[in-house]
Amino acid sequence: MNIMDFNVKKLAADAGTFLSRAVQFTEEKLGQAEKTELDAHLENLLSKAECTKIWTEKIMKQTEILLQPNPNARIEEFVYEKLDRKAPSRVNNPELLGQYMIDAGTEFGPGTAYGNALIKCGETQKRIGTADRELIQTSALNFLTPLRNFIEGDYKTIAKERKLLQNKRLDLDAAKTRLKKAKAAETRSSQLNSARLEGDNIMIWAEEVTKSEQELRITQSEFDRQAEITRLLLEGISSTHAHHLRCLNDFVEAQMTYYAQCYQYMLDLQKQLGSFPTNYLSNNNQNSGTPMPSALSNVIGPSAMASPSSLVITSPNLNDLKESSGSRKARVLYDYDAANSSELSLLADEITKPLRIL
Repeated sequence: MNIMDFNVKKLAADAGTFLSRAVQFTEEKLGQAEKTELDAHLENLLSKAECTKIWTEKIMKQTEILLQPNPNARIEEFVYEKLDRKAPSRVNNPELLGQYMIDAGTEFGPGTAYGNALIKCGETQKRIGTADRELIQTSALNFLTPLRNFIEGDYKTIAKERKLLQNKRLDLDAAKTRLKKAKAAETRSSQLNSARLEGDNIMIWAEEVTKSEQELRITQSEFDRQAEITRLLLEGISSTHAHHLRCLNDFVEAQMTYYAQCYQYMLDLQKQLGSFPTNYLSNNNQNSGTPMPSALSNVIGPSAMASPSSLVITSPNLNDLKESSGSRKARVLYDYDAANSSELSLLADEITKPLRIL
């Protein structure tokens, strides 16, 4: 029974406090009550914390999009994280592309130029996929996790204490309002001294003033204490910035490692593709190009036949070439290394010696 009475009294007190805060807040919004302003330093700290929270959320969200562009995959990872379970491993896009290339190259034949090139490209794409997976893991551990810990941990604590400070301020201002009203009523009662009843009213209002002053001292003390707690928490934002700076450096280093690996992989792939035998390129170009007249082929020579794109004939047609004095010059478009003694090595933009038509 005593426990029930205690719970009822506590519930009634809480309801009264909530109602008092609601009335004070409403009157402040309507401009009918005074509001205790926080000191400038505390206001600056609150603004800094709010700004840090907003931009941290934006950076964290966009980093997640950068690392995992697929929104469905991000939702799946979020669900597994909330369930405290490890998300199943999935093949990423570079690895999938690499596997397709390897399968296609195997189907076309590793002995063909195209099939061999597809297999080499596929292996490189799979290595890039592995590097991409390592980038995601490193960035999530060293960059995203600290940012998320701040949002879900430190800032939630700051927001809780900030809300409590707001309630203590409303209690303080409500106590100030009650004291002001009690003093005004006491003054009016003291001016009416013609009857005994009015004298009793003076005593009542005097007790009310004393009670309101005591309540004001208590609420002022609680407000100052809560303001100090909030200030100490907010001053930790500078340490948070320093910690996030170290995490940002880790993220940049992870990206640098990733892009350096990808560049090296592609550089190695380019060298491998460039080492294919020249007859592969010759066969492909001759099959896809227009057949060249025999007379013109004798003029250009075997080296140009091996790489027809390396020369450009200055004369627009063959008839003009035949009607001329028998020689024309050609400008080399690309470098060409002779495969054997029967070919010529040419440099880009080189003008060849006069060639004579037989």
